[in-house]
Amino acid sequence: MGKGKVKERKLLGIAGVAWLFDAMDVGMLSFIIAALQKEWNLTSEQMGWIGSVNSIGMAVGALVFGIWADRIGRKNVLIITLLLFSLGSGFSALTTSLSIFLVFRFLIGMGLGGELPVASTLVSESVPAERRGRVVVLLESFWAAGWLIAALISYFVIPTYGWQIALLISALPAFYAIYLRIHLPDSEKFQMVKEKKSISIVNSLKTLWTKDYAVKTLMLWILWFCVVFSYYGMFLWLPSVMILKGFTLIKSFQYVVMMTLAQLPGYFTAAWFIEKFGRKFVLVTYLFGTAVSAYFFGNAETLKALMISGCFLSFFNLGAWGALYAYSPEQYPTIIRGTGTGMAAAVGRIGGILGPLAVGNLLASHTSIDKIFLLFSIAIIIGMLSVLILGKETKNVTLE
Repeated sequence: MGKGKVKERKLLGIAGVAWLFDAMDVGMLSFIIAALQKEWNLTSEQMGWIGSVNSIGMAVGALVFGIWADRIGRKNVLIITLLLFSLGSGFSALTTSLSIFLVFRFLIGMGLGGELPVASTLVSESVPAERRGRVVVLLESFWAAGWLIAALISYFVIPTYGWQIALLISALPAFYAIYLRIHLPDSEKFQMVKEKKSISIVNSLKTLWTKDYAVKTLMLWILWFCVVFSYYGMFLWLPSVMILKGFTLIKSFQYVVMMTLAQLPGYFTAAWFIEKFGRKFVLVTYLFGTAVSAYFFGNAETLKALMISGCFLSFFNLGAWGALYAYSPEQYPTIIRGTGTGMAAAVGRIGGILGPLAVGNLLASHTSIDKIFLLFSIAIIIGMLSVLILGKETKNVTLE
């Protein structure tokens, strides 16, 4: 195996495990919300706020750390964000009130929101054009592994030992940050650009809306908003929706674990298609599949219909996420890549704030689950159309 491919696999492994830890935290949150509802007698609006505060933190983190990544480097930002969310998870396990829990969820969200776009930017800049899309989607596949671990921890730990122990387990990545500092190589493209010139934060943000990048920025902002709005609206509520459909806490956890398994083939097929047919093909196809699956999940009356539509929802939605992270950094040159990708993710996180809140408020006003999931189907279709109409194919394009 060539030296370049060994380096590539090492980078994928190091960045991927950080991604896995992030997914563990987000995945566990959906189960913790269901457990807290019983323990703290939360209303549906309060449950919605837990998911939304997490997304407020992610919006701030994506914006701040995306800009920082273009100033102090991708590697340094990865270490800072990983420590922030790990320590936040550990401290949130010690809380006894919703208000303090929400403060720590904001800090955890900041770490998560900053880490994800910066990790995909680093990997994009470090891999040759002909393999770039596939490697970034494979990086995203670590998210499915993290969700699966989260689902297993939630199933075996939360009912017996409590949600606090589950959160302490998710705090372990703090130790991994030390390993990252030693072993993670920073982007050579970033180092080259940094030596030649730097650009002010204000100019970085202005450049996103110049003639060369305005359409790309608009397309990404619409796409990110719609995808994140629907993902967090649907998946953070998945265990709770199963309970609303009449299943026990244990049974709903069990079924969500099974649905989560469908994420893995979603990523792997997307990783294969993305270099064969291109980014636009994967995004449009998988987003359309997500919209159809969400509609059928919302209307499912039987366990069989729920499981089949839930598995397809996981398969298509997470495959689309992989393509989203591959496609976003490819829209911009190195000097503003962190800012551009971070800003798109930050706009997306606004959708992540509104999604869980919308579900909480709609449930409180006795809106049926099928109508709620129809709303998410429509949002996904809007995101799909933005790529179809405004997006340009970036397969095999060399990054500036």
